[in-house]
Amino acid sequence: MNTLRTAMLLAAMTALFMGVGFLIGGTGGMMIAFLIAAATNLFSYWNADKMVLSMNRAVEVDEKNAPEYYAIVQALAEQAGLPMPRTYLIDNPQPNAFATGRNPQNAAVAASTGLLQRLTHEEVAAVMAHELAHVQHRDTLTMTIVATFAGAISMLGNFAFFLGGNRDNNSPFGFVSVLAAMIVAPFAAMIVQMAVSRTREYEADRRGAEICGHPLWLASALDKIARGAERIPNPDAERNPAMAHLFIINPLHGERMDSLFSTHPSTENRIAALQAMAQRMDGGVSRSPQRQAPVPPQADEPQSAGPWGKPAAPEPPAEPKSNPWGRNPTGSKGPWS
Repeated sequence: MNTLRTAMLLAAMTALFMGVGFLIGGTGGMMIAFLIAAATNLFSYWNADKMVLSMNRAVEVDEKNAPEYYAIVQALAEQAGLPMPRTYLIDNPQPNAFATGRNPQNAAVAASTGLLQRLTHEEVAAVMAHELAHVQHRDTLTMTIVATFAGAISMLGNFAFFLGGNRDNNSPFGFVSVLAAMIVAPFAAMIVQMAVSRTREYEADRRGAEICGHPLWLASALDKIARGAERIPNPDAERNPAMAHLFIINPLHGERMDSLFSTHPSTENRIAALQAMAQRMDGGVSRSPQRQAPVPPQADEPQSAGPWGKPAAPEPPAEPKSNPWGRNPTGSKGPWS
């Protein structure tokens, strides 16, 4: 079913791309747009994840240079029955995260340094469970392709601006068509992008809460991320707004409406859904998964410097607690706290 939806999405975005090409340059413009769309389809399937990671300046990490973060992702992937995804860090103070990749076997998850610094161990686990839910539902291919196409259509609209004053362009509707392409094309791409994202976020919240076993962890994380995104700018996302729907919370400023025109559902609505889910799970106490997450390295073990040139701070030993991560949610939260 997901494969069929992805194929239908590709067909719709290609048709939209060709329509914009026709408005700008007539039949010739439509054929050029078709060729560009075909190339974009191929590129998006094989390389869009690499492009998205590069645009966010993400750095791949492992158990040596980000032991606790990597252990969280590893434990959650095992809990969800997924292959271990490639794990990335983004040097950005805004707390946020996203997943990408064409399938679970070629998936990648990325979290910002702001997320690891501002959230507790348990909240980070809930956020990464949400991202792994996108991987499990195979949302990542669709969301990454939409980001690529939305950016390409916006670029086509910009081309229309430069063609607007050219009397020799082949558009059958003249300047009016160019004006329509400049305004309507990016707007249409935005609607498709946002409509795809919104319904999937609720489902990823639900499945992510099941993977980590605690809906309220994710609810708390969403609240912190939303407040952080309002205060802290994300320059990379602002330069590439077509990527906004990939993140767990919209990284752009001024996007708060729970309507067709926001890339994400209202954070308040998502939190309310998670709170209701928590109440349904054993009378408000969420069920803990049976499998325990790997214990992070102890303070007396050597730890390598992370990608930002700072060694992980030693963590004081703590007594095991009865939660999925073997940690006290109100105690020490990890080397990034």
